[in-house]
Amino acid sequence: MLGCLFHSEGSFIKGAANHEQLKPTAEGSSLRGVVPANATALHALGNTAKAPMPCQCELTQTTWLPNRRVTPKCVFIDLGAANGNTLQDFVTGKYGPVANCPNGQWEATLVEANPRFDAPLKQAEVTHAGSVHSRSSTAAYMCEAKTTFYLDTKTVEHNYWGSSMSANHGDTEGGKTPVTVPTVNILKLLYETTIPSDYVILKMDIEGAEWDILPCLSRSPVAQLVDRLMLEMHPQMGKCWYHSTRARCRFGDTSR
Repeated sequence: MLGCLFHSEGSFIKGAANHEQLKPTAEGSSLRGVVPANATALHALGNTAKAPMPCQCELTQTTWLPNRRVTPKCVFIDLGAANGNTLQDFVTGKYGPVANCPNGQWEATLVEANPRFDAPLKQAEVTHAGSVHSRSSTAAYMCEAKTTFYLDTKTVEHNYWGSSMSANHGDTEGGKTPVTVPTVNILKLLYETTIPSDYVILKMDIEGAEWDILPCLSRSPVAQLVDRLMLEMHPQMGKCWYHSTRARCRFGDTSR
């Protein structure tokens, strides 16, 4: 669903000043592809209230295993990976030349709840063997549980971009095709797959679940592992009320 595109460098404590070589080559591309001029007609800014949370913010657990890797690299964590199209943007240098990653190395974790994309994400693992890890049929969240995930069955031309944990999301209303999927705790994912010397890009396009994840993440030292946050922020109760000089909330203006 059309939302606010929020792009922050060093958005938490760990800054991006030491990684100037990874500045993006092009600014402001859409996270899931080019947004058409009639996007506002396709995406009404209605009530996006969610169902009850499947679980509560989980900041840490003794069972989490810290990453023992010592060689830094770029780590791209793609929440709402669809068929891997944003991975392709990353690999081709849209977010900065991957050749300039620390030690010239990178890896990516792709999280996507829509089972429609299981096969292309598995293929991405094969194409980039050892560098890409997919968490298909899995919803990004702030704790681990099972959740109902509502499928967008309408916007075929936009890669079914409106699938959501919310039954009231504009693209899931009507058919309300539900599936049950597990959730992955993004805090745990960051803790177990990155180290402080990595350059970590966290991309989040998850149709409203960011309103739960980000407050939880902000309370955790794990947030310090993130160098760059790319967020498509969706309306909460029909409004976008995030105020920041770095935020762009331009409903009806699809130039990004």
